Amino acid sequence: MSDKDPAETVPSRLNQSQAVTRPTPLASSPLETLPVKPEITEEPPAPPPAEIEPPTAEPPAKPRRSRWFWLGLLIVLLAAALSAWVGYRAGIARRLAAEQEQRVMLASIQYGLAMQDIESGRLDAARQRLEYVIETDPTFPDAQQKLMDVMLAQAQLKTPTPAPILTPTPQFTPTPDLRGEVDLYQSVLNHMAAQEWDAALATLDQLRDANLNYRTVDVDGLYYICLRFRGAQRILYEGNLELGVYDLTLSEQFSQLDEEALGYRNWARYYMAGASFWRVDWVRVINYFSDIVPYVPNLRDSSGYTAGERYRLALIGYGDQLAAAGDYCEAQKQYEEALTLAPDPVLQPTLQDVVDRCERGEGEEDGGEDSPPAETPPPDSTPTETPPTEVPTEVPTEIPGVTPTP
Repeated sequence: MSDKDPAETVPSRLNQSQAVTRPTPLASSPLETLPVKPEITEEPPAPPPAEIEPPTAEPPAKPRRSRWFWLGLLIVLLAAALSAWVGYRAGIARRLAAEQEQRVMLASIQYGLAMQDIESGRLDAARQRLEYVIETDPTFPDAQQKLMDVMLAQAQLKTPTPAPILTPTPQFTPTPDLRGEVDLYQSVLNHMAAQEWDAALATLDQLRDANLNYRTVDVDGLYYICLRFRGAQRILYEGNLELGVYDLTLSEQFSQLDEEALGYRNWARYYMAGASFWRVDWVRVINYFSDIVPYVPNLRDSSGYTAGERYRLALIGYGDQLAAAGDYCEAQKQYEEALTLAPDPVLQPTLQDVVDRCERGEGEEDGGEDSPPAETPPPDSTPTETPPTEVPTEVPTEIPGVTPTP
């Protein structure tokens, strides 16, 4: 074998053209200086975009929301209206109160000036001021009474001097002789000063019969004064309630009644109404007289029994009625109330009897079949029974001899 390099030994069967060339080292290749292209990694394909739905219109608000909105708006409007109305009413009330306060202040000022006029003898000015006070405040204290005093004083001062009789001539009408009317008018004033109301009214009737046109305004004022004071006298001192109410009602035809006279008439009517149920309906009698007693306990009628006495007797009568029905506890209340008004030795045994029966519980279940207590003996004289009729309230149409001036 030769010493040749084995690499140089090429198999014979290979052609020269098919000789294998040994690759040259890459170190010397210019491709070594080229940058290496970075490896591109493929990202997964993005999903296709979702289909965008076309915008749809929002559904209309629910009717419930709309109702609540309008309801809230209505409440706000009502609250605002109510607040405005309350404020308006409060403003009206304040204005009325201010006007009333101003009227009272003006009335007080005029009343004080009227008192000064009376002291100074200026009766006409005092009368005008008092009439203004009454017109402004009909309930002003003592204004009505002062006006009556002024009217009476004016009537006494305004007695005219008789006019001389003129010789009749064809050209002039003779002056009428008024000496008769003047005398009658003065006689009326004298009777009024003596509080002789019957005589004063009778003389006024004569004066009006003699001359209907003589001092009509003054005569009407005298009629009012006489009827007003006679009515009050009949109610308060004579016990003639019916005629007293009649007089006061007649006086209203000439002028408005003062508060005091109105009170007299109202209590008289209450008394007559309560007396009309005497021994017929004790409950009604008690109701009427329980209202009268706190104010005018001494008011009486022609029987002579005062309102307080009638109330006490009505309580006893009602207690007897309850005891007879077996209601002893209620009867006890009536007897005890009667004894608070006045001591009554005759009533004490009856009261003790019903107290014992009430404590034992008698009459509550058996309906009062047990023997009832003896009825309380009545006093020596009992009030005259008045038939249960309604109290007349209509205004009398006329009185003989009285013709109010229109």
